[in-house]
Amino acid sequence: MAGEPQADCLFCKIVEGAVPATVVRETETTVAFRDINPQAPTHVLVIPKVHYPDAASLAAAEPGIAADILREAAQVAADEKIDDHGYRIVFNTGSGAGQTVWHAHAHVLGGRGLQWPPG
Repeated sequence: MAGEPQADCLFCKIVEGAVPATVVRETETTVAFRDINPQAPTHVLVIPKVHYPDAASLAAAEPGIAADILREAAQVAADEKIDDHGYRIVFNTGSGAGQTVWHAHAHVLGGRGLQWPPG
């Protein structure tokens, strides 16, 4: 059921503490942790504690939590001191866009030049 933890979801397991992660921030609704395969000097994932497969389904069902993710992404950028130089927030939605974990999440990337358009 949408919103409920999924037994086979890596990020749900991180939320419950069953899988370790390098957590940099946590709120009542979100967890932010370092990506294990960073694509920039700063690469932090911000996830909701509730399970939705992608950003679109999260935003439709729980717009307040979707806003929490964006607010926390900005706070991560400030904490990591990349907010003055620019940073990127990326939501991959669907396998064609590079989504590999089917739990909504934002990538916060910074600390190097980020060209446009991306790869």
